[in-house]
Amino acid sequence: MTRLRYLTQTDVITLGGNDPLQALEDVTDTVKLMRNGEATMPAETHVDLGSSQGKVYSLPARVAGRFNATGVKWAAHRPQAQDGFPMAIAMTLLNRADNGMPLALMQSGSLTATRTAAVSALAIKYASPVPVKRVLLLGAGVQATAHLLMLRSLYPDLERIYCWNRRPENLAKMLENAGESAIPTQQINSLEEAIRQPWDALLTCTGARQPFLGPDIMEPGRLIAQIGYHEVSFAAIERASNVVVDGWGDYCNTSAKSLFQMYRAGLFSPARVAADLAGLVVDGWRATSTDCVYFSSFGLNVFDIALAARVAQEAERQGAGTALPLDLTSLS
Repeated sequence: MTRLRYLTQTDVITLGGNDPLQALEDVTDTVKLMRNGEATMPAETHVDLGSSQGKVYSLPARVAGRFNATGVKWAAHRPQAQDGFPMAIAMTLLNRADNGMPLALMQSGSLTATRTAAVSALAIKYASPVPVKRVLLLGAGVQATAHLLMLRSLYPDLERIYCWNRRPENLAKMLENAGESAIPTQQINSLEEAIRQPWDALLTCTGARQPFLGPDIMEPGRLIAQIGYHEVSFAAIERASNVVVDGWGDYCNTSAKSLFQMYRAGLFSPARVAADLAGLVVDGWRATSTDCVYFSSFGLNVFDIALAARVAQEAERQGAGTALPLDLTSLS
């Protein structure tokens, strides 16, 4: 009898789902597959929850190559929930891409944070005007935590990581849980003081609905990577000498990201985009040392499927997770 492998969040982590280096390799390979037409990401769909502002999103994708998977991430966003559980809960269902046979069902919230941090790593590697030595990290949630792990794992030669969060107690808890690091990591409780530090790259990982970063952050030799929602003002984006994106799709008409809000307001033309991820990885676009680069990370679910496929393959090799029987006997 055919079996579907079910993986808990603990299984996913144990199988390398949160490993920054493997995630970077997954994302890089997927970008190349997308350029060759071997990975696709149809438009997402959603249904409303009964509570105000809540939605459940269906995010499908197909990734060929070593991943050989097609799948869908089913993510419930519960902004009004007061039950002590996460505001976002995600599951990913995978089938083989070549024959459609079911593969796995897994908890995938941590995969999303890990692949997002891997995309930021690509931006640091390829889009930064200068070699990054000092990073300012804003936020203390799941994304900020994943980005801190990514920086410590992939950029061990950093001279310093500055950290700020609106709630200092949450940031202190994140840094305590992250443990010791050879990279000096400094908590700064004032945003103004944090901005004044000598950083090369700024990573914004907050849930801000209103911008709090103005044009003063845009200086030559800097990379500003927006991972969160609406932290960066239109005036700041306008001042950047280069705008780079992970991708540009139909989501520009609905996303709450700063750049797409600016586009819908008629204040930004897609023609201003200097490069997307394929431009960085495949075409070799690079900034000059005097550029100021703004990178907008929407978050492409095709990467979720790639990471999930790699984890599912490792689970199969190890016999990990719970094998659920599937009765695929024809009913005809």
